[in-house]
Amino acid sequence: MYDVVVVGGGPSGATAAEDLARSGARVAMLDREGRIKPCGGAIPPRLIEDFAIPDDQLVAKITTARMISPTGRAVDIPIENGFVGMVDREHFDEYLRNRATQAGATRLTGTFLRIERDPGGCNVVYREKATGEERRLSARMVIGADGARSRVAAAEMPGGSKIPYVLAYHEIIDAPDCATGSYDPARCDVIYDGAISPDFYGWVFPHGRSASVGMGTAVDGVDLKQATAALRSASGLAECATVRREGAPIPLRPLDRWDNGRDLVLAGDAAGVVAPSSGEGIYYAMIGGRVAATAAMAALTSADPAKLKLARQLFMKEHKTVFRVLASMQNAYYRSDERRERFVSLCHDIDVQRLTFEAYMNKRLVKARPLAHVKIGIKNLAHLTGLVRPGYV
Repeated sequence: MYDVVVVGGGPSGATAAEDLARSGARVAMLDREGRIKPCGGAIPPRLIEDFAIPDDQLVAKITTARMISPTGRAVDIPIENGFVGMVDREHFDEYLRNRATQAGATRLTGTFLRIERDPGGCNVVYREKATGEERRLSARMVIGADGARSRVAAAEMPGGSKIPYVLAYHEIIDAPDCATGSYDPARCDVIYDGAISPDFYGWVFPHGRSASVGMGTAVDGVDLKQATAALRSASGLAECATVRREGAPIPLRPLDRWDNGRDLVLAGDAAGVVAPSSGEGIYYAMIGGRVAATAAMAALTSADPAKLKLARQLFMKEHKTVFRVLASMQNAYYRSDERRERFVSLCHDIDVQRLTFEAYMNKRLVKARPLAHVKIGIKNLAHLTGLVRPGYV
């Protein structure tokens, strides 16, 4: 009998398993193994600090972000007084799983099938990878951290199979020796162009000796591979060797409920905690794993399953406002190329740059000079109402 079975071994599940093990719980972590999520790999300084990520896990340190408009106009935003770390999910996720195991979690490899309940508790049924046979894990609590389109959420939570999502696709390529354009191994490029993505964006993110090039969309009928090929060509990366290709859904908003009030709580992509507008997920996934572990321990020690609600409450207390602001920005500016052009125009403003990156680096909205807020508000209103031309800065 385990205290908790964590289904999923990505950043969210591995973090939950490690925290639970360090708290003295008997925990099993069930992971499919071999699945690499498409991801730009950016992690902010707060994640590095909060989760004690060693420097050797960083494959690159980014000091500039370039925003590129549909007309090709580029705005470079320096990252003052720091950097954004880049990780390769193939190695970073495995590092987190190994750390959970070292903390005392039992690691199992297989595919989740279902949950069965009896008077003694719940049983996580999975297909063991090595043998292909069905196995059962008895547990008092379950954390579902098995990603977007979570099987745990679909089976156990109302609405768990209907969360809106963006389809993301990327290619890991050899770089930068093969680059023929303006590729910079210390700069992330974000491309707001309807020809690449009609409702989201494309990206070129350096990973040291490689790079992640990809895009996302929720629009049916878009050829993700063709769009990525066009992005590679426009970025001078068409001739670079492709190391691997990956695709997966990325949720667009958190679920309204993360627990069943009895013995199960969701975490990470399974709970929908990917930031709107930016699509950032690693930091929020790990925070989601941490609050799920906190809630599970509270429920276990108090014998009160209502404590599982703590997971969503703790997450939203700190991040709800940021998610609301980012969702509003996405709804306002991602709907057309004219709006995207206006958004890149706003990025010229030094106050916008500072507010954006301070919020990203520290994961909270920051206060600025009142006049700066007024100026940003006026520019934003002028663009959204069409009072100024799209190229106005």
